[in-house]
Amino acid sequence: MFDFVGKRKYFFGFSTLILIACIVGLIVNQGLNLDIQFRGGTILEFQMENSSFDLNLAKQLVEQEIGKIVSPQSSYSLDTNNERVDLLVLSIASKLTQEEHDKVVSVIEENFKVKEGTKPTPRAVDAAMGKEMAVKSIIAVAIAALLMVIYVWIRFKIMGGLLAGVSAVIALLHDVMVMITLYAVFRLPVNESFIAAVLTIVGYSINDTIVIFDRIRENSTLNKKDSLEDITNKSINQSLSRTINTALTTVLAVTTVYIFASYYNIESIKLFMLPMLVGLISGTYSTIFIASPVWVILKNYQAKRQAASKLKNA
Repeated sequence: MFDFVGKRKYFFGFSTLILIACIVGLIVNQGLNLDIQFRGGTILEFQMENSSFDLNLAKQLVEQEIGKIVSPQSSYSLDTNNERVDLLVLSIASKLTQEEHDKVVSVIEENFKVKEGTKPTPRAVDAAMGKEMAVKSIIAVAIAALLMVIYVWIRFKIMGGLLAGVSAVIALLHDVMVMITLYAVFRLPVNESFIAAVLTIVGYSINDTIVIFDRIRENSTLNKKDSLEDITNKSINQSLSRTINTALTTVLAVTTVYIFASYYNIESIKLFMLPMLVGLISGTYSTIFIASPVWVILKNYQAKRQAASKLKNA
């Protein structure tokens, strides 16, 4: 039987390294790479002759021309005849003057095969809407975390209730931190996909944690003479195959979608699936190596305080 609790310092150390990477990434890259929804700016959509165009080249050329940050994406839509129309979508981190607009159109038309007879129409994006969405999303995560604490508190009274809830939320915060690290280090654009991925992973992670906590609760009733460490290790080992099999199945499905999006160069799906994939792995990791060991630490700390209080009052 593997000693998950006894070796917790190694797992906590690994998570600490991820936290350090997150902090370094945020400092070096001067914060997260907020997408146009949160910064505001202009979106230009070019109808292309085909789907094979170099996004990095488009970014480089436009940024050199106007001196502003550009996030290019490939996409497609269907026309009135239900035929595919390939699009080059440029998200520019500020409003464009008419001169800048003309420069962007000119450099794209000179270096890429834009569909003849089409011209892009600039679409302004207000940052206020993105900020409002971000605030509401943070509130939603906070409310969800509070309700999870209350639920775990009531359901797992034999495990200390509140301590179990706090342990579960610490594991959730760990997963959110891992996803922020991904965005901070690799400069992924933070948009609505990030928010959706975080909310999805929060639900996935708490579900896995509750499965292990259920086993701890059962074993605490059946093996009252065993130590917290033994009960927790036994419970994790008993749930391990179920947790890993569930994670592998989900990761396989997400990976398949990511490969499909990569093959067809569907950037929006890729930007959602990649953090989902990392979040799923992190959620499984935190369920096994973070939530339960943290609960043991909190329970032992509580027991020591109660013992010290009895000695003081004796």
